[in-house]
Amino acid sequence: MAVPEIIPIAHEPDYRTSTIGRFNGGQFLASVTYALPDGFAMGDGWEEQKRLFVVLHKFDHDGHHQESDIWCAGTWAEQIKRPYDECSVVARAEARLADVLAGLAEREYCDIAIQPFQLTVDGVVFGLITECHAEDEDGEHDWAELYPDRLGFSAPWNGEYAT
Repeated sequence: MAVPEIIPIAHEPDYRTSTIGRFNGGQFLASVTYALPDGFAMGDGWEEQKRLFVVLHKFDHDGHHQESDIWCAGTWAEQIKRPYDECSVVARAEARLADVLAGLAEREYCDIAIQPFQLTVDGVVFGLITECHAEDEDGEHDWAELYPDRLGFSAPWNGEYAT
């Protein structure tokens, strides 16, 4: 089954899609996620390359990407040095996420439906990217993947995801 033009994403409280929904300007998808730069090869110093991002993507009411606010809270190396500190990387990210969500007027957490989109910030790919395969490939299905969160959406296109 082909990837639909508009992809539903189900709101799942207290899990990976808990901070998605609608606001007076359209739809939003927010998350806190670690990511490595595109094409990064693991090796010494990877802790400095793994960064924690606060992401807010905004869409119009029809699901077209409008803008993204992507902010780096720090690195994994910083987090492991001060894991329980009130100024840790995770604490800074959680505070920033609360601030960006508070800035969405008439915010309501609920299911959304958006078009695929892609952008690169600081060498990291963000977006809802389609993965399509030729019809003759055995067992491969078309899907859409949320980057860098790594949530996969596929048929029956009901908004549920796989990790």
